[in-house]
Amino acid sequence: MIDFSQLVFDERGLIPAVVQDWRDGTVLMLGFMNREALEKTLQTKSVHFWSRSRNSLWEKGERSGHRLLLKDLFVDCDRDTVLVKAEPVGPTCHTGERACFFTRMTPEGMPEAGKTQDAFGGILERVYQTIQDRKRSPRAGSYVSSLFEGGPDRILKKVVEEAGEVLLGSKGGKRDEVIGEVADLFFHTLIVLGYHDITPEEVYQELASRFGKPGLRT
Repeated sequence: MIDFSQLVFDERGLIPAVVQDWRDGTVLMLGFMNREALEKTLQTKSVHFWSRSRNSLWEKGERSGHRLLLKDLFVDCDRDTVLVKAEPVGPTCHTGERACFFTRMTPEGMPEAGKTQDAFGGILERVYQTIQDRKRSPRAGSYVSSLFEGGPDRILKKVVEEAGEVLLGSKGGKRDEVIGEVADLFFHTLIVLGYHDITPEEVYQELASRFGKPGLRT
């Protein structure tokens, strides 16, 4: 039996478990685990929880097939919460959404009626969403809109230019310049993805499929 004596469980023997997509950091869900669920998770590499409503152990996706494959497990500084890094197989939320956090709260503390993906991923996803918005609804004076209007040759020319700037900044050993130029390269690469309607998530998935495999470019 695994020793969980260093963890702090509540009076019901439970500990909160925050589940995060290991590829892009999206918070997928919050569940609760007891010692048995934690042990099963570590042993099977498939995430298990303790159902407070059914008062029973359950494996995520045991009915739907939308499992969470364990990649790593962390505990917080107070030892009373765990962070589960997982690879989701299909949508995590029972509603069919990728993650459970798709409702924004208003400044008045009320949940908004519509759904949003703004809680998914990070800054690359936010920039990509803006790029896609400019593609669908061009705006006068928008740099991104002008690139799309110029077509693929203009977009790709900018990628080549920015890659060259990264090279020059690196050769010159100028740290701040490298940071700025790589940010420009990332930005224009996202425009290429947007042109082809390829999401950053698809690139993360490709990288994830290569991760830890000898002989692959990781």
